[in-house]
Amino acid sequence: MKRIGLLSDTHGTLLPRVVSFFDSCDEIWHAGDIGNMKTLEKLELYKPVVAVFGNIDDTKVRSACAETAIFKCEDLLVAMIHIGGYPGRYTQQSRKLILENRPGLFISGHSHILKVIYDKQHELLHINPGAAGTSGIHQVITAVRFVVDKKQIKDLEILELKRESQF
Repeated sequence: MKRIGLLSDTHGTLLPRVVSFFDSCDEIWHAGDIGNMKTLEKLELYKPVVAVFGNIDDTKVRSACAETAIFKCEDLLVAMIHIGGYPGRYTQQSRKLILENRPGLFISGHSHILKVIYDKQHELLHINPGAAGTSGIHQVITAVRFVVDKKQIKDLEILELKRESQF
């Protein structure tokens, strides 16, 4: 059993309330738009990290992270990409990733909109953790944590912070 902290779109800002939300987690997964190496390095000093780069990430972050990540957590196959869409509206690259790998969990970021949707067609859970940083159109800062137990995803919790209260 592993406790996972999931975030995206930090854009170079790592808020203390977001970090403390992950205190009980074993790993942190970042779905892109990290913002800079300093943010990635802070996360890596805190917990083991699995991360993909996003469209705003520079060459340093892109050299440290892949565009996609396909990995196992417990017995669950996970696929992660920054720009992925969501069930019924996946990007072409995401559809290919899903069809070739058949993950039980598909993670994407980019939209700054928190979504947790079960995709019946592909028999997977899709999670977009929204945006954990302070840059962008979102009004609410969000992050997600959950437990992976064998192939099961359970005990999903959401952190929501009003963006204006963080300044």
